[in-house]
Amino acid sequence: MGGLFNVIGTENTQAVDRVATTESRLKIPLLFGLDVIHGFRTIFPIPLAEAGAFDPDLAEATARAAGREAAAAGINWTYAPMVDIARDPRWGRIAEGSGEDPYLGSLLAAARVRGFQESILATAKHFAAYGAAEAGRDYNTADVSERTLREVYLPPFKAAIDAGAATLMSAFNDIGGVPASGNAWLTDTVLRREWKFRAWW
Repeated sequence: MGGLFNVIGTENTQAVDRVATTESRLKIPLLFGLDVIHGFRTIFPIPLAEAGAFDPDLAEATARAAGREAAAAGINWTYAPMVDIARDPRWGRIAEGSGEDPYLGSLLAAARVRGFQESILATAKHFAAYGAAEAGRDYNTADVSERTLREVYLPPFKAAIDAGAATLMSAFNDIGGVPASGNAWLTDTVLRREWKFRAWW
């Protein structure tokens, strides 16, 4: 086992981690992940609302506060920020991101990564074009050109990586019929070769 998700509280995480680091064969510490999207105990506006302030410093500060609170509760990895560009208001997850503009989305993606990673690992999600789901239907196909990917949907991910994002989460959709999680052009050509992304471990 490499990690546990949605386990909260240092009394819980420390007890399980102690077993992993002292009683298991490899003695590798565990990852404790949680979706810390817009606060942990202190709740901030949803990312889409916060984006309306056009203030990267504010986004960094709220992510920093959420990360510190989560770390104090034993969490060391968050599945945030969600950096998908979304232009169809029918898509229910639009609230988790920064809206429709790649430039603003890139500034806020980098800011949130910096804020979270002062205390916990950040995950830029969902790589990529998840916000382009046809008809705004979650998990639906996205049929976008390479130009649209590079100009609209990929810039916030590049900004997150340049800011030091430790991890990325694969999108749940396909792009032109190829599942994002198995898309060699996306994960190998762009992510590893062009952007030189290396996971934190």
